[in-house]
Amino acid sequence: MVILGKEAMKKTKHALAAFLAGASLFAGAPALAAVTDMPGGPAVNELNFQPPVTKLAQELHSLHTMMLIICLVIFLAVFGVMFYSIFKHRKSKGHQPANFHESTTVEVIWTVVPFIIVILMALPATKTVVAMKDTTNADITIKVTGYQWKWGYDYLKGEGEGIKFLSTLTTPRSQIDGQAPKSNTYLQEVDNPMVVPVNKKVRLITTANDVIHSFYVPAFGIKQDAIPGFVRDTWFKAEKVGEYRGFCTELCGKEHAFMPVVVKVVSEDDYNKWVDSQKKQMAASADDPNKTYTVQELMERGQKVYASNCAVCHQPNGKGGGAFPALDGGKIVNGPVADHISIVLHGKNAMPNWSHLNDVELAAVITFERNSWSNKTGDVVQPAQVREARGNKSANAAGAADAGAAKNS
Repeated sequence: MVILGKEAMKKTKHALAAFLAGASLFAGAPALAAVTDMPGGPAVNELNFQPPVTKLAQELHSLHTMMLIICLVIFLAVFGVMFYSIFKHRKSKGHQPANFHESTTVEVIWTVVPFIIVILMALPATKTVVAMKDTTNADITIKVTGYQWKWGYDYLKGEGEGIKFLSTLTTPRSQIDGQAPKSNTYLQEVDNPMVVPVNKKVRLITTANDVIHSFYVPAFGIKQDAIPGFVRDTWFKAEKVGEYRGFCTELCGKEHAFMPVVVKVVSEDDYNKWVDSQKKQMAASADDPNKTYTVQELMERGQKVYASNCAVCHQPNGKGGGAFPALDGGKIVNGPVADHISIVLHGKNAMPNWSHLNDVELAAVITFERNSWSNKTGDVVQPAQVREARGNKSANAAGAADAGAAKNS
C-alpha cells in the first residue's frame, strides 16, 4: 500500500506540473503576443537572414538563395525520379527489375553533372570570399578587442583616431533574473556602441584579451574570430543609417550571452559631431595617475567601475556565485592590499586579468571593494600603488627573460 501510495503521489505531481506548465503558457500568451521586432536585430518569426545593409551582406543573401534553389532542384529531381520509379514500376504491375552490370553513359553523366554544379556554385562563392578579405583602402580602422564579457573599441586610423572605449551590456540585472519585464532590446543593448559613418569603408582588426571571442553583425555580413595573441581583420561599408546588433558567436565563458555588439551608423556630419564630443569628453575626464584621490572620489568612481566590469560575476551585492567567490567578507578583499592588487591585475583561475583598465580605475575599484558591504578595511588604494605593481610585474618578466637568455647562451 505504501508503494502504491508513492506511485500515486508521483503521478499526481506529474499531472499537476503538466497542468501548471500549460496554464503558464496560456497566461504568458499576451506577453508573447506583445513581442515586436528588435530594431537593428532579429525579427519576430524571422525565417531568413536579417535585411542586408552592406554589399557583402547582399552578396551573401544572393549566394544563400542561389544555393538553396540549386539544392531544391536537385532534391526534387532525385526524389521525383525515385518516387516515380517506385510507383510506375511496382511489382503489382508485373514489372521485372533490370539486370545489367554497368553503364558508361550513366557514370559519365553522374560525374560530369555534379562537377558542373559544384563549379557553378564555387565561382560566385569564391568571388565573395575574396571580396570579404579585401581590407585595403579603408577610410577608418578600428581595433576590436574581446574581453570577458565586453568589447573594447580603439579607433586607430581615420576620422576619430585616438578614441577608445569599452562597450558593456546595460540590460538591468532585474530583467536577466526574471524580476522585471524584458525590454525590446533585451541582452542587445550597450552603454557605448561602436559609431561609424555611413558609406565609409571600415576595417576592423580583431583580437582578444583572455579567451577566443567572435565578432558578428548579421546585417553587415561579417563574422571574425578574436583570438588572444593573434590579429585578424575584416571590413564593412554600411549603406543605411541606423543601429545594428550582433553578438559574440564563440562560447567564451559564463556570461557569453551577455556581450552583445551594437554598431550605430550615422551620417558623416553626425559622425564628425560625435568625434568632437568624444574627444572633448576624453580630455575632460582624463585621469591623472599622479594625483592623490580622496576616499569619496575613489568610492564613487570605483562603484561605476565595479558595476561595469565586476558585478556580472561577483554580483552587485558582492555575494558571488559558482566559480566566482564572494567579495563581501572575502579573504582577498580583506587581506593584504598587495595581494588584492595582484589578483585584479593578473587574474587567477576563472577570473581574467584587468590590466586593460588604467591605474585610477583599478585603484578606485579596489578601494570600493575593500570598503563596501560588510568590508570595512578602511584601506585607500592610490593609482601610484597600482602603477608600482605593474612595474614590478614588468621588471620581474624582464628579469626572467634575461635569465632565460643567459641560460640558453
